[in-house]
Amino acid sequence: MTQRKIEVGVLGATGMVGQNFLRFLEGHPWFEVTWVGASDRSAGKRYAEAMNWNLEGAVPESVAGLTVAECNPAGGPRLMFSAMDASVAGEIEQAFARAGHVVVSNSRNHRMEADVPLLVPEVNHDHLRLIPLQQRRRQWKGMIVTNPNCSTVTLTMALGPWKPFGIQKVIATTLQAISGAGYPGVASMDIVGNVVPFIGGEEEKMERETQKVLGDFAAGEVRPLQAVVSAHCNRVPVVDGHTVTISVALEARPSVEEAMAALERFTSVPQQRRLPSAPGRPVVVLRQADRPQPRKDAARDRGMACFVGRVRPCPALGLKMVALAHNTIRGAAGAAVLNAELMYSEGLLD
Repeated sequence: MTQRKIEVGVLGATGMVGQNFLRFLEGHPWFEVTWVGASDRSAGKRYAEAMNWNLEGAVPESVAGLTVAECNPAGGPRLMFSAMDASVAGEIEQAFARAGHVVVSNSRNHRMEADVPLLVPEVNHDHLRLIPLQQRRRQWKGMIVTNPNCSTVTLTMALGPWKPFGIQKVIATTLQAISGAGYPGVASMDIVGNVVPFIGGEEEKMERETQKVLGDFAAGEVRPLQAVVSAHCNRVPVVDGHTVTISVALEARPSVEEAMAALERFTSVPQQRRLPSAPGRPVVVLRQADRPQPRKDAARDRGMACFVGRVRPCPALGLKMVALAHNTIRGAAGAAVLNAELMYSEGLLD
């Protein structure tokens, strides 16, 4: 017997992140997009006519004919993915949660609130235990769950396997793709043949979010990781993919081989439960020094794995490595969809 799919909506569906949500959800085995919401100027139009499609290929046929709705919490399915701009996301997401909707957000507005899970499912799935606290405090039947900044996702997936060694200090330098700036993004005169060594607010977000994601749930709250995290964020002329160079001081001082073994054997709840969007291996370790050959099974991961290489001694902190993840998939739409799959597996979408 075929299981009936859960109807879902996308808030901010006409923007770049919203388009990535619709592309990633196309053909999903559990979820079906039946509602798209956007600003008043798009409301009432067919989706295919309401926006400029910025991704490769055509608009998914399953959503092209949907009528764009206003972002009104009185309508739409219970499960909502939010791709809204931060300038409007805060109040709208709260209104939907207050009305009983489950809001799985890619926006930054609620990430650092103490009762809102900031999820990377392989790293901190137990932070979903904040939901009852959130509902009691805010007196609503809905909920808000967020995923971190795209660069934070890359960093925390790489560091997650080393948390048992005792993370003390982290220095991370990002090389972030231009797609992370949205559309139209960075001006061509600024980025072509150049590195932009400043992304407003990015370093502060990355430092604080990393401490929250890698923190421990205890006594009804998330206690942030007590480690120093220092980030340097740069925009580079690459279309997709955020690269992060990472130096780490670990209390246990593992050898390079011990550290690589921890990365290679790392698995977690999404893999154990076979969630549809979970990569077979969340962290893929590359032992080649440079330009490794493509993996034969890479297509199965749909851009959801984090790739780690060049694990080696660091004369300053102990160990260093390079990590790479797809910023608009693992760092945005795919991250939120995996969060919703984890929530479904926990019974939160019943």
